Amino acid sequence: MVRVGILGGTGYTGLELLRILASHPKVEISWVHSERFSGMSLEEYCPAWRKRVALMISGQEVLDRAREVDVVFTALPHGVAMEYIPRLLEATRVVDLSADFRFRCRETYEQWYGIPHKAPHLLEEAVYGLPEVYRERIRTARLVANPGCYPTSVIIPLFPLLREGLVVPPVVVDSKSGVSGAGKKASEDLHFCEVDENLRAYNIGTHRHGPEIAEQLSVLGGKGVEVHFVPHLLPVRRGILSTIYITLAREVSEEDLLTLWEQAFSGEPWVRVFPRGRFPELKWVVGSNFIDLGLRKVGARHVVIVSAIDNLTKGASGQAVQNLNIMFGIDERVGLPEGVLYP
Repeated sequence: MVRVGILGGTGYTGLELLRILASHPKVEISWVHSERFSGMSLEEYCPAWRKRVALMISGQEVLDRAREVDVVFTALPHGVAMEYIPRLLEATRVVDLSADFRFRCRETYEQWYGIPHKAPHLLEEAVYGLPEVYRERIRTARLVANPGCYPTSVIIPLFPLLREGLVVPPVVVDSKSGVSGAGKKASEDLHFCEVDENLRAYNIGTHRHGPEIAEQLSVLGGKGVEVHFVPHLLPVRRGILSTIYITLAREVSEEDLLTLWEQAFSGEPWVRVFPRGRFPELKWVVGSNFIDLGLRKVGARHVVIVSAIDNLTKGASGQAVQNLNIMFGIDERVGLPEGVLYP
């Protein structure tokens, strides 16, 4: 059994980790940490856990307990995770769900997050936790930087095309997310009356996932890839639908593009390529760890790609557990949800 600790277990990603790990046959949850709710039972904090797993929320110094486990998930806000992780790594392995170690470039992180990085020596070591791209490096990693939700929905469909030299920048990304992607922190923009029956773009040109997408696409493409990223807020709880617009470097048929995807993802348990003429929808992925992909060629060299994920599962906690499975030699499908919450 893989012994697990969760640091930051009462946010949306922390609770999603608990939902998944509680049913994982190869995992034992040793402790859940939250300073704010220390001393409460999990079922007291979240009644959905009644008659399930009996766990107390610990406020004990987490570094004292790191040696009790094989891996710690850090589900903390950016800027906070990097205060813990260097010391955690002295005792165990870490899967970090914050943005603190996603960038290879310290200056890029500091520019977009507006704070100095406190552990820049770990940026080179951290492995970007996208299994479909970096699986072999994830296997032996001490520190896995779980990708952002929007970047997951964009990088996975594009990397096979980049690898073949088919993408001419810029890449245009129109993404729409459920409200849970913003986390639990109170904000007027996220009040029910502001979100319900509404759809709005936000952080146009300034969203922090834009440079994360650009950095990874540039690494995978072998040269700089300009990205124009516009996120939108949907009046739903969960899910991301991304529409990606690209120009091809040469003329390739729609059938050949779909074949390229099928070949690239033939061994990927969580990637589903839709047949020609069918396109992903949120209702087919919410609650699961799948990413669904579809495309249509428009004109000689333009392609519209549609991807769908659950932002809390494949976009966060499910992907983190997929990384755990890889790190500990467990089949990637084990413990992860396949069923969707439909209807």
